[in-house]
Amino acid sequence: MMLSVLTGDILDSTGLDPDELDALMSELSDATTEIAHWDKAPTGFARRSGDGWQLALGAPHRALRAALYLHARLRRMDGRFETRIAIATDTGTLPPDLDPNSGHGPAFTDSGRLLEELSGHVRMGHASGGKDHAALALADFIARGWTQAQARAMCEMLPPGAGPRAKAAQRLGITRPAVNQALWAAGFPAIETALSAWEAA
Repeated sequence: MMLSVLTGDILDSTGLDPDELDALMSELSDATTEIAHWDKAPTGFARRSGDGWQLALGAPHRALRAALYLHARLRRMDGRFETRIAIATDTGTLPPDLDPNSGHGPAFTDSGRLLEELSGHVRMGHASGGKDHAALALADFIARGWTQAQARAMCEMLPPGAGPRAKAAQRLGITRPAVNQALWAAGFPAIETALSAWEAA
């Protein structure tokens, strides 16, 4: 089947205590559960090698949205938290329990290799290069500046069919103008346009 595989690691993990790192992994796992409901497609998450993780996404067109959502979930916890994300879209096989650690195929291989190549200021990349990698680079630059308040608003609006901003304001317990301000500052209008174009393609 066609999969998008997102492979990542937590940045500056040596500065975190074990409980903090466990909490980050739990947050990513919970986020994956939400992502799996977006399209009801086979989706699995697994921790690897301490500060590493991998997500296999059975709805490949959601890869950019999923990457941004994972980033927002971590920034919502604490503005210090960041993860690198390497994406590859290709064929792959997931076991019945959906554990990516037991998955195999080009999508897994290419995603893992790309993560090893990401360095310095680069936080997100796509193994296919070209326009997909360019979109990830721009999304990375925008998302890296999110505050906790902006990340909270993005977490409400990034899921497909999130509904009106007034509902997001109710869920967050703030006013709609406050949500609008946070989303505007986070670059959501441009991101929303980019996501629509990515997913249509």
